[in-house]
Amino acid sequence: MTQHLCPAQQDFCPLPSPPASCSDPYGVSQQRLPRMREVRASRGQGRSPSRTGTLDLSRVMLLVYVLAALELACLFMQFSVMPYLSRRLGLDSVAFGYQQTIFGVLQLLGGPVFGRFADQRGARAAFTLSFLASSALYLLLAVACSPALPGVPLLFASRLPGALMHTLPAAQMAITDLSAPEERPAALGRLGLCFGVGVIFGSLLGGTLSSTCGIQCPVIVALVVSLLGAVLSFTCIPTSTKGASARAQAALPGKPKASVFDLKAITCLLLQPGVLPVFLVKVICGFPSGLFMVMFSLISMDFFQLEAAQAGYLMSFFGVLQMVFQGLVIGWLSSRFSEGALLRASVLAFSVVGLAMALMANVFHLCLLMPGLVFSLCALNVVTDSMLTNAVSASDTGTMLGLCASVQPLTRTLGPTLGGLLYHRFGVPVFGHVQLAVNFLVLLVLWRQPVPPKMDKAW
Repeated sequence: MTQHLCPAQQDFCPLPSPPASCSDPYGVSQQRLPRMREVRASRGQGRSPSRTGTLDLSRVMLLVYVLAALELACLFMQFSVMPYLSRRLGLDSVAFGYQQTIFGVLQLLGGPVFGRFADQRGARAAFTLSFLASSALYLLLAVACSPALPGVPLLFASRLPGALMHTLPAAQMAITDLSAPEERPAALGRLGLCFGVGVIFGSLLGGTLSSTCGIQCPVIVALVVSLLGAVLSFTCIPTSTKGASARAQAALPGKPKASVFDLKAITCLLLQPGVLPVFLVKVICGFPSGLFMVMFSLISMDFFQLEAAQAGYLMSFFGVLQMVFQGLVIGWLSSRFSEGALLRASVLAFSVVGLAMALMANVFHLCLLMPGLVFSLCALNVVTDSMLTNAVSASDTGTMLGLCASVQPLTRTLGPTLGGLLYHRFGVPVFGHVQLAVNFLVLLVLWRQPVPPKMDKAW
């Protein structure tokens, strides 16, 4: 049956109520993105999109990048004050580790559920929920700083909203929905600029504000910024960034509406053709370097003999490298090489960096190998996210990215225990040996792996 759309449904911005003859077959909000989807479709078919649609698309994508940068800056402001707040409340390193583990477990469990919520409720609801959860976390932290209140219970309670703090996966979903498949690696790679901005400015502001204005000041600033992000998300982000085909697939007649907490539907995504091998590569190849990063604060003090300020400069160097590689280099490479070739290159670079890590003896050696490490991490994350979202339907991209976002919390959950055991028994070189062995084996498998369906032809 031919579907006729009235003029009110052909524009990006919401207009007054349409006439009664204009129906909404999918039951979605009138404020949607048909113009943006037209732009994306026209790009894939070689047509030139209209200037208005391109401007609307660019503005929304720019806002998504800004919101991701704001959230990451607030998160790193919190990271910079958490050790000092824990010490002021009388907690030892073991209790501080419990906090980190609780936060990692909650994000691990909440990532896939949040991704499914984003698929079903849309980008606006996802961004708003994430920023409101962040606001609740920073509010509890600010209250915990008050001497008149029980600080330790409030500090542990502040970890609970972390289950819903997933602005970066929401941004990845929106960018995935609004970009053509051939442009997706470059578009996702630009989020690395947001991450770099968050690492540099968040850490800098957190340390500066806590030193000059007190430990409560960075938390209050993060609270205000998060509330601002919630307002911007609710007023400026479209209700849904998915196309009409994706909404139709999610609302087929006679198809029961799945629950956000339907774990069977979430895990079934991993069983689709070509998905599980790429997901396993993402988890296995990134885990050894994740162990090293989790233990880096201890390694910088014990092995490299760095002061806190020097370790901060090193992390800023890491953030700058990530901005350059993920924001610029990966996008340039993705336009010239296939995703399969980039994936193998990242695993090969991991192997070489692992060998260098096993031989390093001082911080200068670490600075020399860090560009290779950052390139490997950026290429692995961007390419696997792009391949996995291409392998599933448009209505499941949020859930898939939620599963991808659970990889880092998994490392933060298992890393302190496993990394501490390896470090105390074998020393720093063990991280390089593990990284070299694991990635070399994966590289051999990748070279013999047949082409998975719906994946890159050069796999």
